[in-house]
Amino acid sequence: MVAFGRPFRRHGLISRRLVLRALYGQLIYMHLGADEEKLARMRESVLALTRGWEQSKVGSIVREALTDVVEPIIYGEALELIEEHRAAGRVVVIVSASPEEIVVPLGEYLGVDHVIASRAMVDEEGRYTGEMAFYAYGPNKAVAMREFAAAEGIDLAASYAYSDSATDLPMLEAVGHPVVVNPDRELMKAAREHDWEVRRFVRPVRLRDRVPVPPPGPSAAVAGALAAAAGGVVLWRWRRHAEPAAPPPPWWRDLLTKLGPSWPRRLRGR
Repeated sequence: MVAFGRPFRRHGLISRRLVLRALYGQLIYMHLGADEEKLARMRESVLALTRGWEQSKVGSIVREALTDVVEPIIYGEALELIEEHRAAGRVVVIVSASPEEIVVPLGEYLGVDHVIASRAMVDEEGRYTGEMAFYAYGPNKAVAMREFAAAEGIDLAASYAYSDSATDLPMLEAVGHPVVVNPDRELMKAAREHDWEVRRFVRPVRLRDRVPVPPPGPSAAVAGALAAAAGGVVLWRWRRHAEPAAPPPPWWRDLLTKLGPSWPRRLRGR
């Protein structure tokens, strides 16, 4: 809602006021965090808001706006790491709590092999019902990973997982090579306790200079590697081959500049 707020508003799906409220909530979350109960309330409110939206329309909006939204949160280190794993013959998968309408085109854009993402329920007319079919969050990520690995003959003990959030601990614990990247405080603590590798990504890059931009079109199921703010990345090795706090998109900064230093008080008063 925050990342794609402006294009959603431009297409008449949400109001400017709702964009500001979402932005304010995101800023509070970034600085103060949110427990499971608050996250659940946010999820339910967004699901209720999207009831009746056409899934195909949302997918088209996301594809059109993808480069503007994603470009500020791509790191050079991430792209290089993806290329390194692909050169080693490993399967690259984005595992994200974000909706599949965002994660699938992102995966195509980056050329990953598969995505695991949250799925909303859709009625026979292709409109959202306001309910979840699958929520790829916390333990659910690990469950989906194990199911995919079993179906594809993948050895999780020989696999790698990357994340920046403690909510992805089940995902990291499911593989033999967990790596934390730009971790939050709780995940950093867990990494020290488990002696996990810690990496820092600090070099943002222009993705369009590194990856060809695909034309908008109908959603394909998959494609062939990383990075969204709300998600983890898993790189799996096939059995037969023996042997992942991002800066905000520019429009956030523009909006805060327009609102001025009194923006928290002004938003609370709306």
